[in-house]
Amino acid sequence: MHAYTNSRISLPSLSAQPSLPAVQPVSFFSAGSEIYAQGEKAGAFYQVEFGAVRIYRLLADGRRQISAFHLAGETFGFEAGTTHHFFAEAINATGVRVFRLTAGADMSHQLLPLALQGLTRAQEHLLVLGRQNAIERVAAFLLDMAERQGDLRLVELPMSRMDIGDYLGLTIETVSRVFTRLKEKGVIRLVSLRSVEIVKNDALQDMRE
Repeated sequence: MHAYTNSRISLPSLSAQPSLPAVQPVSFFSAGSEIYAQGEKAGAFYQVEFGAVRIYRLLADGRRQISAFHLAGETFGFEAGTTHHFFAEAINATGVRVFRLTAGADMSHQLLPLALQGLTRAQEHLLVLGRQNAIERVAAFLLDMAERQGDLRLVELPMSRMDIGDYLGLTIETVSRVFTRLKEKGVIRLVSLRSVEIVKNDALQDMRE
């Protein structure tokens, strides 16, 4: 797994800045383990050290809607209120570091860029969901994952096809068909169930437009 450092927070020495968040040791979560639940008290934010996390809500009819995936180096858990509005769950074996704000801490200059980045990503996700074509949605997803992994040709997908479907508003059957179609067109190569090689980046970009 590659290290994604685009949203990693850098904190000064805690001994020199006692009002900064208290950094806990890395907490380990097995695949499918809950990190926090919808309705639980908020008051900390989290950074993925390794592995991957999915953020989701359960709809009234029992369906699951995934709103975000977070990879190594990325930060999540920001809330506007005092409780969590979503569930956070480890996709695979995952290490998470917790930052708890202490009284009098002023982290606005460090947290604001991370919060704005999360807002931008959420807005882009809404644009993807607004696309009518399943191929467009999957293409946008693959390009986003590639960008977050340093624009490498080989993209690691820690999430399942069902996860991708719940994220893109598609059925697992549709996601699988689109992957197969992209493979047959020579746009991607399915290296393994969780690894995809982008063979024709320009073609994938055209599909996203």
